[in-house]
Amino acid sequence: MTQPFELPSFYVPHPARLNPHLEEARAHSSVWAREMGMLEGSGIWDQADLDAHDYGLLCAYTHPDASAEALSLVTDWYVWVFFFDDHFLDMYKRTNDRVAGKAHLDRLPLFMPADPAAPVPEPENPVEAGLADLWRRTVPAMGEDWRIRFAQSTRNLLDESLWELANIDAGRVANPVEYIEMRRKVGGAPWSAQLVEYAAGAEVPKEVSGSRALRVLMDAFSDAVHLRNDIFSYQREVEDEGELSNGILVLERFLECSTQEAAEAVNDLLTSRLQQFENTVFTELPVLFEEFGIDPAGRARVTAYVKGLQDWQSGGHEWHMRSSRYMNGGGTAAGSAGAVPPGTGGAGLPGLPGLSGAGNWWDQYAINGIGTSALDILRKGGANAGAPAVRRARAHGHVPFQPVGPSWLPEFRLPFALTLSPHLDGARERVVEWAQRVGLLDAAHPDVPGSGLWDAESMRDYDLALCAAGLHPDATAEQLDIASAWLAWGTWADDYYPVVFGRTRDLAGAKAANARLPLFMPLDGTPAPESAHPLERSLADIWERTAGPMSVEARGRLREAIEVMTASWIWELANQIQNRVPDPVDYLEMRRSTFGSELTTLLARLGHGRTVPEEVYRHGSMRALENSAMDYGCMINDLFSYQKEVEYEGELHNIVLVVQNFFDCDYPSAVRIVDDLMHSRLEQFQHVAQKELPVLYEDFGLTADARELLDGYVVELENWLAGVLNWHRECRRYRTADLERHFGAGRDLAGAVLARASAAVETAAVETAGTAGGAGTAAVPTGPTGLGTTSLRPPGTGAVPAH
Repeated sequence: MTQPFELPSFYVPHPARLNPHLEEARAHSSVWAREMGMLEGSGIWDQADLDAHDYGLLCAYTHPDASAEALSLVTDWYVWVFFFDDHFLDMYKRTNDRVAGKAHLDRLPLFMPADPAAPVPEPENPVEAGLADLWRRTVPAMGEDWRIRFAQSTRNLLDESLWELANIDAGRVANPVEYIEMRRKVGGAPWSAQLVEYAAGAEVPKEVSGSRALRVLMDAFSDAVHLRNDIFSYQREVEDEGELSNGILVLERFLECSTQEAAEAVNDLLTSRLQQFENTVFTELPVLFEEFGIDPAGRARVTAYVKGLQDWQSGGHEWHMRSSRYMNGGGTAAGSAGAVPPGTGGAGLPGLPGLSGAGNWWDQYAINGIGTSALDILRKGGANAGAPAVRRARAHGHVPFQPVGPSWLPEFRLPFALTLSPHLDGARERVVEWAQRVGLLDAAHPDVPGSGLWDAESMRDYDLALCAAGLHPDATAEQLDIASAWLAWGTWADDYYPVVFGRTRDLAGAKAANARLPLFMPLDGTPAPESAHPLERSLADIWERTAGPMSVEARGRLREAIEVMTASWIWELANQIQNRVPDPVDYLEMRRSTFGSELTTLLARLGHGRTVPEEVYRHGSMRALENSAMDYGCMINDLFSYQKEVEYEGELHNIVLVVQNFFDCDYPSAVRIVDDLMHSRLEQFQHVAQKELPVLYEDFGLTADARELLDGYVVELENWLAGVLNWHRECRRYRTADLERHFGAGRDLAGAVLARASAAVETAAVETAGTAGGAGTAAVPTGPTGLGTTSLRPPGTGAVPAH
C-alpha cells in the first residue's frame, strides 16, 4: 500500500533501551490474554494478531528498567487497553451504536473500586475480566493518592471514547485545541504516565501531584505520545478505519493543506511539547521541591518519574518504528539504529533531527514569503542547523518593544446580540469612586510600589463598568457594582504585577505578594486584616461584599479560583525572566487563568446553587463549552491588545506573538491563523450547546429545572462573549491614540533600548541561524496582500467601528 506521506524527522533526545525481561513479558501476556478470553473466540484478536502487535516489545522499550514482575504486569495493562480500543471500535464505533457503547462503558468503573478489598461484579466480557484482574494485582502496591488518580485516568480513557463515537456519527473533525484536550483523555497517555510511577517505583508525593509542574509534565508527555502515534497511525486510522480523531487530519482540515504538510506541522508541535517538558523539568521542578519542602526521597521519586517518562518517549518511538500495527517506512532520519542494550548507556539516537523535508506547508498562510530567510539558511546547512535547535532558540529570541503599529483586527463573526444593563451609567461613576476609596487610583509614591499605576482619567478610559454591563445585562445595580469592581481589581492587578515584579525580575516578591492574598479572603466570615496596600485593601473590600452571603464551601471555591488566576501571573513572570515565548498549548491553557475566565464562569456557577449536580460541570461537554468560550474571549483580548503588549509593554504573552513564533511567520499571517482558530472554537461552542448538551441532559437524567438552568448558562456565556467583544471595541485602552495618552508618545525609550540590547545578546544565535524573518519583523506592513487577508483591516477602516 502506498504511504500517504513521508515520515518527518523526529526529535528524539534520549536513547531507546530494551528491558532484559522482554521474552518473559511476551510469554506471560500471551497466556494472560488467552485466560481473559481476548484471543480466539473473541471476534477481535487471535494469537497471530497479538504476536504481530508485540505489546511486550512496546513495554520493554518504554519501561527498560522495570523488574520482570512489573514488566509483565504493565504489559498486561497494555494488552488490555489495546484490546479495549479494538473491541470498542468493532462493537460500537463501526456500528455507530452509542447507546450500547455507553452501557458497556458504564459498567467498567465497577471493576475499579476505591477499596481494593471490595467485591466486584462477575465479568461479562474479556474487557471486564481483564480490568478486574489487573486492578486486583496493581493497586495494593500503590498509595491512595495514586489509586484515585489512576482510576480517574482510566475512567477518562474509557468514557471519552463516547466523544470519538459522537464525532464519527456526526462526521465531525475537531478543531486543534479541542483535539489536544480530548486526545489526552481518549488516547490514554496520562494513564500511561501513572503506570510509569508503578513500574519505576516512583510514586509522586501527594503534596505535589496536583501542582502545575507535575500537571504540565504529564500533559506535555501525553501530547507528545499522542501526536507521535497520530503520525504513525494515520494510514490505518484515517484511510482504513475512517477515524476522525487524528492530529494530522485535524490540521489538514484546519490549515487546508496537504497530508505531508500537516504531518510536518504535527511533528513541529510534538517537538514543541517535548521542549516544554524539558523546560518544566529544569526551571519549575527545583523551585517546586524547595517551596513544598520535599525530602530527598521524594525528590528522587519525582526525578525517577521524569526519567521514566523520557524512557517512554524514546521507547515508544522505537516501537512505532518496528510494530506491524503502524506505517513506519519511508522516513528521513525517522528511526534509530536500534535500541541501546541495558547497561550500555548510549550517546543518543544517531543524528540531530534536521529540518522536515516536506517544503513550506505554512505557505497556506504566506504573505510576502514569510519565514523564508531561516528556511534558506537551514537548507544550506548553516550554523545551528536542525529544526528543534532553531525552534528552542527562537522561543528565547524575541526582542521586546518592537514597533508594530496599530493592531490588525479580523471581522469578528460573533452571532450573539449585545444587551447592556440599564444600570450602566451609575455603575461607571460608582466603580471610579470605589477605586479611589480603596487606593487603586492613589498618586505615585516612592514607598508604595505600583502607586500611580492608574488615575481617574485612565479608569474612565478603561470603562470596566461597560464590560460588566455586557457580561451581566440582567444584574441588579448592586450586582453590577460588584462585577465592575472585580473587573477593576483583576485588570489593575494584571497591570501591577509586570510593572512591579516583571521589570525587576522579582519572582520571589511576586510569590510573597500572592502568599498574603488569602489573608484578605477569609472563609469563616471574620474581618480581613487592615492593609495600606491598594492590592490588598481593594481585594478585602470586594471579597467582603461578594462572599458575605455565600456558604463556606462556595467561599472556598471562589478563593481557589482567585488563587489560580494570581498563580498564573507568576507563570507569566517566569517566562518573562527567561525571555521565552510560550509553547502554544501551554499558552492557550494558561491564558484562561491569566485572563480571569475561570473566575468569571465560577461566579456564574455559584449562582446556580445545587440544582445542577457538580459532576455535570466536570463532564467533558461542559468543560468543552466553557473552554471554547473562554478561548474565544481570550483571543479577542490578544488581538486588540497586541500593540499595547508587544510594542509598549515588551510582553511575551499574546496568542498572535505565540503563533508568529511557532509558525515563524509575520504579524498579519498570525492574525489570520488566530482568526481561524478562534472561530473554530466558536463553532465548537455552538456545536456543544446544540448537539452535546441535550445528550448530557439525558445521560444524567436532569430535572426540568436543571435543564432550564443550564440552557440559561449557555445564554450567560453568549452574553459574556458579546460583552467582551463590545468592551474591547468601545473602551479607550488599546488604540494607538489611547496608548500614546496612557504611556506617553515617547514611551520609556531608555528602558526599551536596554531591553532590546539585553535581548540582542541572548538572540545572537537565533539571528545567526537566520530567523530574522519571523517574529522579529520590524514593523507591520501598511496592508497585508496575501492569501486570506481581505478581512484584515487596521482599526477604523471597517472591521472595527471608528471612534
